[in-house]
Amino acid sequence: MDHNNNIDFKDLWKKQTISQPNIEDLLARLKQFKKAGLRNLWITNILLFATCAFIVSVWFYYQPEFISTKIGIVLAILAMVIYLGFYNRLASTYKNIDATQTNQEYLQKLILIKRKQQFMQSTLLSLYFILLGVGICFYLYEYTLKMTILGAVFSYGATLLWMGFNWFYVRPKQIKKQQSKIDELIAKFEDVNNQLQS
Repeated sequence: MDHNNNIDFKDLWKKQTISQPNIEDLLARLKQFKKAGLRNLWITNILLFATCAFIVSVWFYYQPEFISTKIGIVLAILAMVIYLGFYNRLASTYKNIDATQTNQEYLQKLILIKRKQQFMQSTLLSLYFILLGVGICFYLYEYTLKMTILGAVFSYGATLLWMGFNWFYVRPKQIKKQQSKIDELIAKFEDVNNQLQS
């Protein structure tokens, strides 16, 4: 009977020494995930603000004559501003992840981030591409009128092809990559919570 108690104690001790590095590794992964998420937020903000500034400078420098061109510029900028507005809401969620939280709180934050990402990857990204696509098509109209028919078809074709490539190839790859990272973290935190509860 005493022998059984020693075995149980050793098993518990082994479980503790095995699970402790896993938690540290998990927290390190979470910290890396948070850092990468915030870095992506900053890069996206800088790139889209720079793009908006460039579009506005083109507007002022070239002084488009057609209202369609101006509508196109406004729609393109509106697409980027709406996207950034929602995307920047993720910043506070990332920043609220800190070292003092419990595993359950980490898990809740990750699930919240996943829900926000899913909304952005579906609804918001669709709206972004629609507004941007319509904006670019309106913008190009004034300039393609000055081209030959072949040049105009090529301009619209190349633009729409590039947008299609981004929509059908780049976007799904990015979504899959983001989802696999967060799903892996969520699964690991769920395992840790299950171990702690049992």
